[in-house]
This record gives sequence, structure tokens and C-alpha cells, in this order.
Amino acid sequence: MKLLVTGASGFLGEHVVSAALRRGHTVRAMIRPASDVTRLPWHEDTNVEIVRADLRQRRGLEDAVRGCDGVIHLAAAMGGDFYARFAGTVIATEHLLDAMTAAGVKRLIATSSFSVYDYRRLRMGSTLDERSPLEARPDDRDDYARTKLIQEQLVRDRAQRDGLELTVLRPGAVFGAHHLWTARLGRQLGNNRWLRTGAWAHVPFTYVENCAEAFIACIDAPQTVGRTYNVLDDDRPTQRRYVALLRSRMKPRLRLLRANFTLLRSVAALAGLTNRLVFSGRAKLPMLLSSAKLLALTKPLRYTNAALKTDTAWSPRVGLIDALDRSLAAEREAGQSAKD
Repeated sequence: MKLLVTGASGFLGEHVVSAALRRGHTVRAMIRPASDVTRLPWHEDTNVEIVRADLRQRRGLEDAVRGCDGVIHLAAAMGGDFYARFAGTVIATEHLLDAMTAAGVKRLIATSSFSVYDYRRLRMGSTLDERSPLEARPDDRDDYARTKLIQEQLVRDRAQRDGLELTVLRPGAVFGAHHLWTARLGRQLGNNRWLRTGAWAHVPFTYVENCAEAFIACIDAPQTVGRTYNVLDDDRPTQRRYVALLRSRMKPRLRLLRANFTLLRSVAALAGLTNRLVFSGRAKLPMLLSSAKLLALTKPLRYTNAALKTDTAWSPRVGLIDALDRSLAAEREAGQSAKD
């Protein structure tokens, strides 16, 4: 197949293009106009056509989509305020969907996120799967979660209206080189200092190469049309175990401060009550003082990837230890190259 991959120069997108090439597909890789292609391992591959486009604008999008057999949509705004994220995620997706309809392309793999789930309605220790409830009060969550919820509803509505062959993938915490610490573990306090917000919660990690291969497995499997899948690896370590594995491999070692999850929940509940009584709920609380945000990142739950493994030939190829070693080796190599 000929696949259009949006966000192809991003952390996940780079690996999705590589995974598609390994499976024998040709790729039209959509990157931002200012992106540096020379750092991409496949930029000279004859099976890759690089297209520069800004999804926030309609110009050239129909031509970029035309002739493709399917689209893997990864592009999203990862920073900025709500309006910047809305433009880079929701409006960008709307423009892409319009271009697909105009070009007559039906197959779409859309990227959502674990952030769309309603963690307050899940019991402690219960299993989160694709049937778990979605967030009922998005305004209590961060801007990323809010825009991903809107984006996912948009692609579902348009799939029903325009007859798109839609599969929605919700990756867990994607990790790899230069992305080894996640907000699900805590917060950075300074150079090499971190606050770990819990110990025993399992983290729904997916190594970036494993995650990328899941996208290609889904576009290769017609039975995934109309389905939604959580993407996460088999080894889902606790916060404590993952941080210990990471610290033992890093030089200098991470300096770690530990916060008790039960205490954090109590403080966040008190902050939420104060916000409602004094500010009528209008204050924007940081993660550690917002129950909704805190629970979304640190609530002790169980996770499963059974649906994805049942419906496709996918299985996570790289284990946790190997993934960490590969990632840190890549970081060291990149650091050495920068010095040279």
C-alpha cells in the first residue's frame, strides 16, 4: 500500500514510517515546512516521498492525500495553550478529513490517547480497557486531554458521515530515546531532579518501536476497521520498578524525591474544595493540586492489550529492559555525535 503518514518527523512518526517500510509499504511522509529531514533515517529512501505541509492550512492537502491507499494520522499539537493545541490538533484533523473526502481516500488510522478516559469513574485496581468510560468533565483536565477528546469525537462523526474506514489507536505512555521520563511518573524539579508521585501504580508503557508496529499491523488488518485499540506493551512496570531500572542505567543518577499518593490525593481534594468555594471552580489548578489531573496520571490501575493482539498479528517485539538499553545507547551516541 501507499500510505500517507502525518507527523512523520515526530517522535512516533519517524518510527511509524520505518515500520511501514519494513512491511513493504511505500510512504508519503508529511512533515512541517521547517522540519530538518536530514536527521530522519529514511529521508533518502526511494520508497519515501517527503511532503511539506501545515495541516492548519488547507493549501496542498488534497494533493498530498490523493493517490494514497490509507492515512495514518499522527500529527497533533504537543504544546501551547488550549487555542494553539486546538488549531494544531482539531482544526488540523478537520482539514485532513476534508482532503481525504475530496481525494476519495477512505482508510484512516487515527491517533487518540489514554488521556481520553475518565479515571475518576474507575475503581482503584480495576482494569482499564477500550470499554472504559471516557472523560465526562473535560474542563477539569489539561488542554491536551481536552483537545484529544474533541479530536476523537470529530473523526468518529466524520467516519460515520463520510463512510471512512476508521480505526482509532490509543497509545499509552510512549517511551524511547530522549523520552524516558513521563508525567505518569512525576514532575521535573530542576536539572536531574524529579518528584515521583507514587510507587505501586502500573504504568501503561509502550516502547516507540513496538507502538509504531501496532499502527502498521492495524492498517494491514481489514478486521480492525470500526474498532478502537489501546496500545501498550506486555511488561507494565510499577512506577517504582521503572524508575529504579532507569536510575541504575543513568550517569549521573537521577536525584529523586518521593511523594505519597494518598497524601497527594488528600491535598488535591482540599485544593479542589477551596477552588469551588472561593473561586467558583474557575481557578486553573496544576497537576498536583487537581484531583482529575492527578488521578489521570497516577491512579493505580491495571491495563490490557488483549484486543489488539487478538485482532492483529501484533505483539510487542522489544522488551522493557532491551528498550531502555537501546534508548540510553541512542542518547549516548547522539551526545557523542554532537560533541564531534
